[in-house]
Amino acid sequence: MKSGVYQFLVGSFAAIGSFLFGYDLGVIAEVVASDSFKESFLQQNGDSRSGTVVALFTAGCFVGAFFASFTDPLGRRGTILMASCIFIIGGIIQTAGVHIAMLYIGRLIAGIGVGFLTMIIPIYQAELAHRKIRGKITSLQQLFNALGQIFATWIGYGCYMTWTGTSNSKEWRIPLGCQIIPALFLGALIMLFPESPRWLCDHDRADEGLKTLARLHAHGDTSDPYVLAEYDLILAQITEEHSHGKVTYLDLFRGWPNARRMFLVMAIQASCQMTGVSAIQYFSPQIFAQIGISTGTSLLLQAVNAIIAFAGTTVCILTIDSIGRRLLEIYGCLFLCATFIVNATIIKRFPASTENTAAHWAFVALTYAFNFVFFITSGPLSWSIPAELFGTAMRLKGVSWGAMTSFAFNTMIGQVTPIAVTAIGWQYYIVFIVCNFTNAVFFWCFQPETKGLNLEDMDELFRDHPLFVPGSKWQPSTKLDEAASEIARKERAAGVVGKDTAADYLEDVV
Repeated sequence: MKSGVYQFLVGSFAAIGSFLFGYDLGVIAEVVASDSFKESFLQQNGDSRSGTVVALFTAGCFVGAFFASFTDPLGRRGTILMASCIFIIGGIIQTAGVHIAMLYIGRLIAGIGVGFLTMIIPIYQAELAHRKIRGKITSLQQLFNALGQIFATWIGYGCYMTWTGTSNSKEWRIPLGCQIIPALFLGALIMLFPESPRWLCDHDRADEGLKTLARLHAHGDTSDPYVLAEYDLILAQITEEHSHGKVTYLDLFRGWPNARRMFLVMAIQASCQMTGVSAIQYFSPQIFAQIGISTGTSLLLQAVNAIIAFAGTTVCILTIDSIGRRLLEIYGCLFLCATFIVNATIIKRFPASTENTAAHWAFVALTYAFNFVFFITSGPLSWSIPAELFGTAMRLKGVSWGAMTSFAFNTMIGQVTPIAVTAIGWQYYIVFIVCNFTNAVFFWCFQPETKGLNLEDMDELFRDHPLFVPGSKWQPSTKLDEAASEIARKERAAGVVGKDTAADYLEDVV
């Protein structure tokens, strides 16, 4: 098996945690729209309660992302195992819910588990991936998120069509219960996969780190020139980081290079939520109702939308390491802005009371286009980029802070959207029009390109790269390929049989 394929498979298994996130994102729209759930829990203060059911999940994610920053002693795999167990508990409580408080508590606990998972998984993927395919591997987080939404929306739609109007709680209990199965699978098997080589090196297990690095990148050959060059680079950074002592949250903002990347990470995560995607995912039935589409049809449309999201993320995986991160963010946000402009116009001009079917289906088509482009651009990149911007010592806390930003904005959108859609209708879209445009301007001005860089290059990038980045041709001082070639040359001179050049190894990986 090629090294790149092996990394892809390991990254895919870890991304089951993202499947859980996507499933919970997708399933809740059907749950709060189902007749049985409304009869049981939403007879009073329906908009507020449905918003709270959604918002408590993302609030739990915020809490989980915060505490995940303290899980370094557990390792990446240990954290994933713990998070899976927490999620299972939350899923059981939700499924068994007989009072709205049980739904609140179950959603909160499940959210805590997902907060751990969504923060640790891209870190784990980034730390095991070769720099040439790191974007592809970390984008698996969003691919499996979309896959989870596909399962959730189609299961939810099937249950809705089967039990709607019957007052049977299976209409929403079965969709909620199904999420427990992949969590059991992830928790049971994660310890069979390799630990992060960077985590091993950072915890006085350098020999294991070298063996794992070789297993990931060179079929277990610990004498491979590229593996040795990368191993030396990792140890050099870790040694330098250890000389500064223990890292705290305050260190993330101490000094311009650290503060700069933290501001960028928080902006990336906040901007992703302010594209408007969460409003569409959580409350599509209410949004589609603005143009006269029934609940059953809107759930079917949402199920199709999940397939489109999966297709968009697949395109991202195929392009992210060639096009790069920066251009995808800029042009993606501009396109998302345009779709909201047109859709706001459609809702204003052709509300549900009109008979213009063509305009209403144009709204649906543009919503699909929005979703497709979002999952090529902001969706995957909001997790891929933060996971690669920090050194080993700061990575856990830095990504945690970014994830908390994402979930804080997500919680706000979940709480506000059902109330805003009812109160101001199409005018709510103006918020996302403005945000998408300003997002594009921000990324054009301040987001440096990180494709093809080593994780160990990021400290130098944010120390030496200019703040205003358009037109920049910055290159790192470390040349890993050249270092690997030099090791190979010395091995040949000493009579050691190995890779002829670093390029031979890279061809094998990529």
